[in-house]
Amino acid sequence: MDDSLSFESFLTGAGRAAYKAMEDHGRGEYDEFALHGGVAVERLAKAVLVKKNPTYLVEMRNGNSDLLLYFGGDVELDPDKVRTVGAKEALQRLRRIKVLPPNPQLDRLIDLRNGTAHTTVGDEARSLLPTLAETIAILLKAVDMPAEQFWGRWISAVHVAVDKQRDAIQRDVEVRIKQSQHLFDDRFKGLPEGAKERALKEPVEGPHAVAVSGEDDKLIVLISTLACPACGGEAHIRVTPIRSTTTGAEVTVDLLDCPLCGLKLTGPEEIKASGADIEKAVVPSNIIVSWGMTLPTPLDLSRINTA
Repeated sequence: MDDSLSFESFLTGAGRAAYKAMEDHGRGEYDEFALHGGVAVERLAKAVLVKKNPTYLVEMRNGNSDLLLYFGGDVELDPDKVRTVGAKEALQRLRRIKVLPPNPQLDRLIDLRNGTAHTTVGDEARSLLPTLAETIAILLKAVDMPAEQFWGRWISAVHVAVDKQRDAIQRDVEVRIKQSQHLFDDRFKGLPEGAKERALKEPVEGPHAVAVSGEDDKLIVLISTLACPACGGEAHIRVTPIRSTTTGAEVTVDLLDCPLCGLKLTGPEEIKASGADIEKAVVPSNIIVSWGMTLPTPLDLSRINTA
């Protein structure tokens, strides 16, 4: 049988796709996450099938008995004529032999990967990381492979993704922090020793604190910096008022964006869950603020003159 249809080949392909899915999720590219996550599940499912019996990969649609004989190892075929089961059928076979339980969320991931779901991929795929992690855990158990061996450096992020003791926001933020740490480390692979440390010491481009005022000199928004909870570098933050006067404001940090590691957190709940120390944000000396964690009323910034 063709080496590309071996257990090792399917397993290697599943690993590459799973790592890409984790990177996609960390960058907020949820359409790519759905694609690579679905590919990872499909290839690992096929690895399990071929490990149990190579004939379980046979595509039965065309009724070609030569394929059955080929996967049984008794007939040679042109590789171009060889067809294996698709993702949905592979999962169905694993369910029939009691390897996988029914899981509508997993079916949804495959639909998003195949482009057959009639919804926007983004937000829905974002919530499917635990489904991907849990499914891969089940499939790895079926072939007696330790999760640490499969996931490598992503194992801690995977453990967080399936931790039911954390609430959804905390779990999501912790996973994204770990993903951003890995992506940050990748930027410096092959560079001279100390390059990462020097990058962390360099200040981010642009002013460290800019306050934008509207009518009556009331604070509209403050752009500042804060230590990134992922890489420790200087992250940009956006501070908006909950209530403001001409002399001060109660504000909340509603956006954190790190140019070094790519971590992006939206809303005070995510920023609070990250453990970022907002008390150490850079604030102009002429601005008096007190911190709050209530969501601010959305502000229309389109008419503001920042000059």
